[in-house]
Amino acid sequence: MPPRSNPTARHERLGAELRRMRERAGVTARAAAALLGSNPIQMSHVESGRSGISEDRIRRLAAHCACTNSAYIDALVGMASQRGTGWWEEYRGVVAPPGLDLAELEQHARRIRTVQVVHIPGLFQTEDHMRAAFRYVSPDWPEKDREAHVSFRTRRQEIITGEPATPVEAVVHEAALRIKVGGRKTARAQLERILELSDLAHVEVRVIPFETEDFAGAGHSMLYVSGPVPQLDTVQIDTAHGGVFLDAEPRLEQYRARFGKVVSTALGAEPSRDFINRIVHEM
Repeated sequence: MPPRSNPTARHERLGAELRRMRERAGVTARAAAALLGSNPIQMSHVESGRSGISEDRIRRLAAHCACTNSAYIDALVGMASQRGTGWWEEYRGVVAPPGLDLAELEQHARRIRTVQVVHIPGLFQTEDHMRAAFRYVSPDWPEKDREAHVSFRTRRQEIITGEPATPVEAVVHEAALRIKVGGRKTARAQLERILELSDLAHVEVRVIPFETEDFAGAGHSMLYVSGPVPQLDTVQIDTAHGGVFLDAEPRLEQYRARFGKVVSTALGAEPSRDFINRIVHEM
């Protein structure tokens, strides 16, 4: 089978984890290839996410590298054994690859935690809010492209409303709640949607009011996606040039700590609901 020309972030992550396992053990790529009955070029393709790898080879490599974390190894095997095409592939060519990678990441998440300072989390947005935001960000999009992006983001939200549902914890700054994206009517409906979702047992929404002094400099927007084991967690941050995925352990530790600090400055779940209700009544 020829190498993949466009590996997804999930393919690349599996390859990166295998490379880290090998390097931690001091095993060269040539030695690993020989162990697996392959060659250095094929090993390079595996570690770049361009080629797949079987369960047997993953377990052989783990044993040779003295990796005894069975949960971690099983999680890698699970990543390698997932075949087929996800629903997000229907949008390839319309939605940029980082967006497709985000949908795939969310689909396999055990838990999602997000911090948003000036935007409503995408997983919570109403369709009217999405349309207004897309018109502002990409005013030159044809209507069919804009509607395709609305459809894509709506499909992403099924991880919250479908079965099994993914637990989501969102920390949202008051600024995001008060910005009237799409006008007063759309903004009010958006807040009501957040309240509706916060009624779900697996969704928690917490607000950081403007008056919170400790928040200054405490954080910026981020998405923290928990994998089947902590080593496979991923952080996604937005930049001016698109989303960036971070998975190095020092970065994960940094963002875990940052999320904890932000949560410590936020209101609790019930006071947050009361706070959002007050903003609704002010509109």
